[in-house]
Amino acid sequence: MDYPYDQTPGAPIRSGIPEHGRIPKYYAVKARVSLLIEELGEGGTLPTERDLAERYEVSRETVRQALRELLLEGRLARQGRGTVVAGPKLEQPLSLASYTEGVRRQGRTPGRHLIGLERFPCPEALAADIGVGPGEPVWHLERVLLADDDRVGLESTYVSVARVPDLDKGFDPDSSFYAYLRDRLGISFGDADERIETVLATPREALLIGTPPALPMLLIHRISRDTGGKPLERVRTLFRGDRFSFTAHLGAQGGR
Repeated sequence: MDYPYDQTPGAPIRSGIPEHGRIPKYYAVKARVSLLIEELGEGGTLPTERDLAERYEVSRETVRQALRELLLEGRLARQGRGTVVAGPKLEQPLSLASYTEGVRRQGRTPGRHLIGLERFPCPEALAADIGVGPGEPVWHLERVLLADDDRVGLESTYVSVARVPDLDKGFDPDSSFYAYLRDRLGISFGDADERIETVLATPREALLIGTPPALPMLLIHRISRDTGGKPLERVRTLFRGDRFSFTAHLGAQGGR
């Protein structure tokens, strides 16, 4: 097969069309709607399902399937009873930079909405990750992540009460936890281990983030340590799969 040199870098080869040339009808509609999305631009209102079905001479169910995929990919968004062209996905770096820093770099306004801050005896399964013994007090901080007031994720942070004793008094839950540790307590992050997987949100998580339960999510588990190598926090962050992508810079580490 000859490589299609005129296609957009990063696009699927031959735009996803298999070698035998036969493509599902909904996919052909999806490709045509994708061109329409480019013409309309961000915030543009898409024609109704009925109008699209008449335009492309297909059933409304075929149109519905095409739109469903574009919604899941984050290229479209529901607005009231209509459908509009969504803005670009937020790019979050896989680094020790905070969520706040990552969102601000893209000209968006970060924010957080506090769901709860509670203190409880640390369970054995969590103890080693944050450097405490089982039963010692630990904080659990849960917040919805915002970008320009849009709910885009849900974050759970676990940290030892001994290391952050006044979290319930001196910390603004709408602000960066990393900045609080650095500026108020003199604690700097040294390194972290992260694991990323795709999941579906639980009914509770979907309700808090404001998404359908069937929307794919990107889940990041992070275990962080300070500059002295001492365990500091464990974080579970759920990001909307239709609103986020992640970037990383990779350095050479020997031969392949």
